[in-house]
Amino acid sequence: MGREILDKIRGGLIVSCQALADEPLHGSYIMSRMAYAAMQGGAAGIRANSAEDILAIRKEVNLPVIGIIKAVYGECPVYITPTMKEVDALAGCGAVDVIATDCTGRERPDGRSLQEFYLEIRGKYPDQLLMADCSCYEEGMYAAELGFDLIGTTLSGYTEYTKGRELPDFELMRRLVCDCGKPVIAEGGIWTPDQLKTAMETGVLAAVIGTAITRPMNITRRFVDAIR
Repeated sequence: MGREILDKIRGGLIVSCQALADEPLHGSYIMSRMAYAAMQGGAAGIRANSAEDILAIRKEVNLPVIGIIKAVYGECPVYITPTMKEVDALAGCGAVDVIATDCTGRERPDGRSLQEFYLEIRGKYPDQLLMADCSCYEEGMYAAELGFDLIGTTLSGYTEYTKGRELPDFELMRRLVCDCGKPVIAEGGIWTPDQLKTAMETGVLAAVIGTAITRPMNITRRFVDAIR
């Protein structure tokens, strides 16, 4: 099944359909329609946040789903599927093909190391495809060494030690494709078709675009800022 999922997204665009509680499009129904529109437009997969949204999306869309749960624990900066509680919720909903989690070097909210976290997930869900959301080369290489199935450039520019990097981080994509030995997912800062094309030319398996497609408030603001 894992190989089948990878083949379905190979060379394709994965559209991230997410809206947090304080955003205008928040709601599982809206996200399901957003995902359906993405599918109609030719998307190869969907990335979504929360079991509720994923279940609603699955009723409308037959594409592979990368699932996450964004959960904030106090001041901890790690919030993308940060603990086993979120992993269990995603695995338990029965509608997720890939579970993605923060694989940066930052301390997790439960104080566990990434290795401990990975081993518990793999022990409990041995056949589950796992994606590592990383911010730098070293994190991607370490996640690949641990055994994560997919390595993503998702968090480049979003950790304290990668702030200011030019996005999309094509160099990170190229280095990980060359060295990590696992399929790489390009994600982060892709705004234009030309950027998407360049990302794919680095040799990544697939690419994720979110804000540039599914967050009209941000898209509008970008255009408004251009004429101010």
